[in-house]
Amino acid sequence: MAPPVNRNAADRPTSGLLKANTLPRRAYVTFLAGDGDYWKGVVALAKGLRKAKSVYPLVVAMLPDVPMDHRQKLLAQGCIIREIEPLYPPENQTQFAMAYYVINYSKLRIWEVTNLPVLFVSVYIYKPLPTEYNLILAMLWRHPENVDLDKIKVVHYCADGSKPWRFTGKEKNMDREDIKMLVDKWWDIYNDETLDYRRTGAGGLSPQLITAVETPTPALTKRGGRPRYVTAPSAA
Repeated sequence: MAPPVNRNAADRPTSGLLKANTLPRRAYVTFLAGDGDYWKGVVALAKGLRKAKSVYPLVVAMLPDVPMDHRQKLLAQGCIIREIEPLYPPENQTQFAMAYYVINYSKLRIWEVTNLPVLFVSVYIYKPLPTEYNLILAMLWRHPENVDLDKIKVVHYCADGSKPWRFTGKEKNMDREDIKMLVDKWWDIYNDETLDYRRTGAGGLSPQLITAVETPTPALTKRGGRPRYVTAPSAA
């Protein structure tokens, strides 16, 4: 059963549930924007954290343009969702910027979406992480001597053509056997129904949950006095 949710004026879910105070008050946080297929990556992340037996929840900071059916998929996987207001870089710094980087500016809102201490956010790292916990796929062909695949715990599928749910193997370096193996591992987790969210007793997610009530931010925001709406590019 999917957890109950809070809704905004447009009847869109804006939050899931927080664990009771008896559990550690920390969280993993990720970011989602647009109506594309990146929700699949969030589902895999949620299931991967369960596979690793994490006791901390996954918070999804999302822009208002994430459609309702995508929100429902994430809530069904036990995610806590927080709708955030888009944040823009100064206009004089966006003339030559790719849309992907402009939309990523909104990730700075992550620090506003929850009162839980943030355990890990992939885009904000205060000091270099060991490769085992931050494998950038390009390391496989640029610095293979620094990679031991048997020790890898976290993979960042950031190389062109490496998103598992879009994988064709046709892009540069994507025909490598190690890449194909890592893509297969992603699908193993994504398709594993035993990792789906379940409200269980001891040893699983607690049934004693409390609603996380926050005022959702509007889809419209202003900059320079003009209302503006952000839609995410396909690569966001």
